[in-house]
Amino acid sequence: MTDEDRNGGRGIDVEAYYARYGPMVLRRCRRMLGNEQAACDAMQEVFVNLLTHRARLRDAYPSALLYRMATNTCLNMIRNERRLERRDIRDVLLNLPFFESPDRAATAKLVFEYALNGQRETTRRIAVLYFVDGLTLKEIGAELRLSTTGVHKHLEKLRRRLRDQGGSA
Repeated sequence: MTDEDRNGGRGIDVEAYYARYGPMVLRRCRRMLGNEQAACDAMQEVFVNLLTHRARLRDAYPSALLYRMATNTCLNMIRNERRLERRDIRDVLLNLPFFESPDRAATAKLVFEYALNGQRETTRRIAVLYFVDGLTLKEIGAELRLSTTGVHKHLEKLRRRLRDQGGSA
């Protein structure tokens, strides 16, 4: 009986592959990414892709297939992270409301430290609370004891300064 017969014509048995090859895929992702959370995310992406395309895949050499999928997934994640790192600081500040993952939030805080060097302390705190932590204007106002309008004015003034410093940002 073939794997396809066992799965009702659905291709490979993803659940069995996950149980058998999951640790191997996770080790590969850890080695390539050097970050436990990113490695877990990459491993999950590998098995989601496997599930999505299981009807088209063959059961021959599953460890080689999964190893290659893990490698490609990790390379894509590394490439995407490098693209983010190369983005202009003003672009990050002006266009992204906040970063979702803790790793990106830490990177964003470093970017803010660099970009906001020389700004007033209140403006720096507002920028981090808004862009990095994702707080609303009202929440920032409550935390810093400012009006929502005052918070908005600080952010607009910061955006103007960054545009002026960068020319055509």
